[in-house]
Amino acid sequence: MSEPTVTRTDADGVATLTLQRPGLSHVLRRELLTVVREVAADPAVRAVLLTGTGRAFCVGQDLGEHVGSLRGNAETSLSVVEEEYNPLVLALSELRVPLVVGINGACAGAGMGLALAGDLRVAAAGAKFTTAFAGIGLSSDSGLASRLVHCVGASRAAELLLLPEPFPAETAAQWGLVHRVVGADRVLPEAQALAARLAAGPTLAYRAIKEVLASAATDSLADSLAREARLQTELGGTADHREAVEAFLAKRPPVFTGS
Repeated sequence: MSEPTVTRTDADGVATLTLQRPGLSHVLRRELLTVVREVAADPAVRAVLLTGTGRAFCVGQDLGEHVGSLRGNAETSLSVVEEEYNPLVLALSELRVPLVVGINGACAGAGMGLALAGDLRVAAAGAKFTTAFAGIGLSSDSGLASRLVHCVGASRAAELLLLPEPFPAETAAQWGLVHRVVGADRVLPEAQALAARLAAGPTLAYRAIKEVLASAATDSLADSLAREARLQTELGGTADHREAVEAFLAKRPPVFTGS
């Protein structure tokens, strides 16, 4: 039996998903989608951590496999964007719990799309980022154009996609693409600590915050106000809200249960 391309470990409400290969092969894409869907359906999971191994987080499409597919049936080869990449990015983006991404090394192409599907990102100092697509004669996939416009604005997004030059994690942090830059040996511990903190927090509030953020760029002000009012009303009746208020008055840390 072949080794898994994605592994899952669980501890203290955090599901850690680790990519065991840098390239997004057909097998890795399918295995990752399966694991993400399993995690999404697991009520014990309160936060998710996605990371990689070795010197790369994810360098996008496995080009060796892609070339072989192009030589065989180009139409079938290119259908994987709609059939595999899109469902994967949607599954990550629609997780109802916080998603932390630990970018341990190189992050390119669709790998950037996966990373930007996360809510918070921790990157290794010096890790290189690149959109890559134009360099191989393709447009973007994995939601990368939309995410870049949201994160860095239309002008810089155009530059990054049209001129896919590599840039380091430190620059990515300046542009708002990553939230923390740490030494390579600290990426996993930092990302784990961040995921654990979120897992211990008010997960119902986090779910609402994710919804508000996802719609913020397209909602009108009136729609945004209405959405916030609805969610605030719902959260106001939760045990977590009552616990947080009581804890504040008693000057003790709150204990959130997700109810």
